[in-house]
Amino acid sequence: MANAEIGVIGGSGFYSFLEDVTEVRVETPYGPPSDSLFLGEIAGRKVAFLPRHGRSHNLPPHRINYRANLWALRSVGVRQVLGPCAVGGLRTEYGPGTLLVPDQLVDRTKTRVQTYYDGVPLADGSASNVVHISLADPYCPEGRKSALAAARGRDWEPVDGGTLVVIEGPRFSTRAESQWHAAAGWSVVGMTGHPEAVLARELGLCYTSMTLVTDLDAGAETGEGVSHEEVLRVFADNVGRLRTVLFDAVGGLQASETRDCLCAHALDGIDTGLKLP
Repeated sequence: MANAEIGVIGGSGFYSFLEDVTEVRVETPYGPPSDSLFLGEIAGRKVAFLPRHGRSHNLPPHRINYRANLWALRSVGVRQVLGPCAVGGLRTEYGPGTLLVPDQLVDRTKTRVQTYYDGVPLADGSASNVVHISLADPYCPEGRKSALAAARGRDWEPVDGGTLVVIEGPRFSTRAESQWHAAAGWSVVGMTGHPEAVLARELGLCYTSMTLVTDLDAGAETGEGVSHEEVLRVFADNVGRLRTVLFDAVGGLQASETRDCLCAHALDGIDTGLKLP
């Protein structure tokens, strides 16, 4: 199978203009991923792009097969993952166009399968052991450095750190929920950053989130509340800028074979019971 070193989980706007993109369909023990993988090259690095919602954006956040997505990326050789996503700002200073690279995560989803290590037999009869992985620091420290440096190199001063709270969706928050999130000290709210970070850590992958604020969340603004159309418009206005920073971040990542971060050692000394790709 074709191989890649770095994975990018995002929309088609991140790969559709590249030359010599190879489409690869991958089967996993957890069912089909959101779409094919699209393999290309950036700054001499082999990259696998995966449209998180499918190329036609037909998968809402709560129906994405996150386990299949991360497994598919690892199966083609990916060891480092960048996961850009659109979010709402929970503070007035984090308005539309803000780029925030979080260092913490809060899960407020309800129905998503978020582990490989539940002991449930797979189709081939094999089963994982029940394993508990540390997620005290959910994002790769080295990946975060690369993302921050890439943004600064393009004169887009990022917010260094903050908490991404992930809600189930597909609806947006009520004002009360939004105010609760802000009162807890959290920074931005989205629908897709979890369980990607968790599953990446369970596979020993580095995972870095890059969040683009498209709106002030309901509790932080004084208008009629966020709309789907507003989110799409602001994201479209900034996707070119985000893509440039993302590609610079890819070029700045450490060589995967030299990784010595907490992500690379997440499974040290642990018998998962699974044969990882």
